[in-house]
Amino acid sequence: MKKYIGDKAFYRKLFTVMIPILIQNVITNFVSLLDNVMVGRIGTEQMSGVAIVNQLMFVYNLAIFGGISGIGIFTAQFYGSGDDEGVRHTVRMKYYVVLGIFALFTAAFTIFGEQLIMLFLHESTEDIDLALTLSYGKKYLAVMLIQMLPFAIMQVYAGTLRETGETKLPMTAGIIAIFVNLGLNYVLIFGKLGLPALGVVGAAIATVTARFIECGIVVLIPHFKLSRFTYLKGLFSSFGIPKRLAGNMAIRGLPLMINELLWSLGMTTLNQCYSYKGPEVIPAISISSTASNLFFCAFFAMGSTIAIIVGQLLGAGDFERAVDEDRKLIGFSVALCTLVGVVMAVVSPYIPRLYNTIPEVKKLATDLLLVGACMMPVDAYTNASYFTLRSGGKTFITFLFDSGFVWTICVPVAFVISRFTSIPIVPMFIIVRALDILKCLVGYAFIKRRKWVNNLTVENGD
Repeated sequence: MKKYIGDKAFYRKLFTVMIPILIQNVITNFVSLLDNVMVGRIGTEQMSGVAIVNQLMFVYNLAIFGGISGIGIFTAQFYGSGDDEGVRHTVRMKYYVVLGIFALFTAAFTIFGEQLIMLFLHESTEDIDLALTLSYGKKYLAVMLIQMLPFAIMQVYAGTLRETGETKLPMTAGIIAIFVNLGLNYVLIFGKLGLPALGVVGAAIATVTARFIECGIVVLIPHFKLSRFTYLKGLFSSFGIPKRLAGNMAIRGLPLMINELLWSLGMTTLNQCYSYKGPEVIPAISISSTASNLFFCAFFAMGSTIAIIVGQLLGAGDFERAVDEDRKLIGFSVALCTLVGVVMAVVSPYIPRLYNTIPEVKKLATDLLLVGACMMPVDAYTNASYFTLRSGGKTFITFLFDSGFVWTICVPVAFVISRFTSIPIVPMFIIVRALDILKCLVGYAFIKRRKWVNNLTVENGD
């Protein structure tokens, strides 16, 4: 067991990196819940229109995140090796990627926005006005397009700051933006402080304002403190990137971007399979997912922590220490999430009671939450394995490990159970979620082989 337990210095470093990320994630998910409740209070059509557009924006956000994640592996390793010029090259590459994604999605949403919204309206009921829902969605989307560019630029800087060990500034910016968004939502949606009630447009304006504020904080402060953030000196003096490095970053980064897109589509497909088991399934999944995200913040934060700490050690060429600390980080992640899973199981019967819905939905939501609580240690290990492999640049393996596993194992099993068996939803959910135990074994094998132990900053790095 000593191999999985670190000393005081190790845990001091761990908490320094993890706590700001964890705090930001928890606050974000909690306030998002309140945000959705406020929009939901003005009407079903308004809530549906906003939810549909946010689903489209979720795909855009994942594309941005995936597009820069692979490049971030190089950022962490260049920073670990003390190579400021290398870090600058990665920031420039991130700019090129996010601007390309921004242009592509902006064109798609501008030209095909109405058609994309309509894709989500065919499974409505006669109690919902589809034309009104579409109208609200279009109004919300028209304003939300404005925040896409500052979001992309913010992610370039926030990601770079975290990869270089600065997690407090992105956390602070995120928290400020969250509360600005929440406050403006209350004022603009409902027309407080003498302002008109703008409804969904007010919600969009609040989001856009908060996004610009968050972007301004994470961009301007580092540029005003160049003595601390030395890798930003001369960032825009040149826009060139060595061809070999650019090629390597593209090769490593493309699988991560594709992975994020395929993973989100895989999760959507799984929910569609679950919906075959009854009309109460989708609202129950919605309740359980919203609540689960608060608890999942634990292993999400640990994943980012592993990527930062292990990536920097690999970049510094300290391979044995990277392996040792990665093992301890994984051990801590599993232990932490086991504890969180116990708390999640205890509170799971009470969370659905906050919702005004039928008893069948509340009972099913509780059962799904309990399954999720039991799977927390497994989720912690698979997530830690993913970020370990990613820290060493094994992005194609992570692609197979993550979205590849969902589409080749989970989706086919869920499809067969939903279409060709009478297995109820809870046993079906347990079967599909239990498949991740197999993913744990695969992750263990990959990590044990140490193929991820690479220094990408040297010329012959793999």
